[in-house]
Amino acid sequence: MLNKRLPQDLAGWLMLVSDAEIPILRQTVRRLDKARQQVERVNGRDITDIVLQDPLLAVRVVAFIQSVGSKHLRSDITNIASAVMMLGVDPFFRTFEKPLAIETMLSQQPQALLGMLQVVLRAQRASRYAHEWAFARHDMNVEEVALAALLHDLAEILLWCFAPELAMEIRSLLHADRNLRSASVQQQVLGFPLADLQLALCEAWHLPALLTTLMDDSNGQLPRVQNVKLAVNLARHSVDGWTDAAIPDDFAAIEKLLHISRETLLARLQLPPELLPGLMSGSVAARSASPHRLA
Repeated sequence: MLNKRLPQDLAGWLMLVSDAEIPILRQTVRRLDKARQQVERVNGRDITDIVLQDPLLAVRVVAFIQSVGSKHLRSDITNIASAVMMLGVDPFFRTFEKPLAIETMLSQQPQALLGMLQVVLRAQRASRYAHEWAFARHDMNVEEVALAALLHDLAEILLWCFAPELAMEIRSLLHADRNLRSASVQQQVLGFPLADLQLALCEAWHLPALLTTLMDDSNGQLPRVQNVKLAVNLARHSVDGWTDAAIPDDFAAIEKLLHISRETLLARLQLPPELLPGLMSGSVAARSASPHRLA
């Protein structure tokens, strides 16, 4: 996709992305095909497990549910298990038959594919953290929190899908000057920060207000939003290892949220023993400046 054909403002981007077919991971396509071949033995939990490994399919499922059924019923569907239960196994496979694989979409742009997959891996890690911490906090709906973390950086993933040249431009600018803020570079390149596109897509797809609230960092005074945000932050800062200078602050905030000690947190994260002395003291020294992320 050429830059000259891309939208010039948020409204244009919203129209482009919200009207397009959202691709999913090739691995997800294969897992769905395998499950479809043995549909008699597949249940809702099996499908849910597949969907929750792919933020792109996850948002497609939630968005589809919002387009069917009663308004009251839709408002209650804030996790994938409930969405799959509402659809049923056979209707699910009919609804998401022959999806487009992102690897096919970006087959001629291997660097863009790699960039996108890195963000997906980060989202998967954030979702795991959020799930574990929500469970520890006895959250009323752990799956909601985990799904919000999985989808938190969806706009960044979609940028890699639909405008990989711009995603790479933003990444290059951030790598060239590590003092820059991601949101300001996004504003410079796109004309708006990706967080604005994220929230606009939530509204366009009529995602449940509760789920949108959990993904909106401006609601950071709420403990459940803190759970999501801290999971996303730690996944982002630890993507290249545990030497990022922001990690001690992440740890301190997580310990406060969960009311646990540093030792307990490190044990839960199952970090390599050789890292423990520095992390225990809270004095992680960044051996090299950590790259900025797109969002």
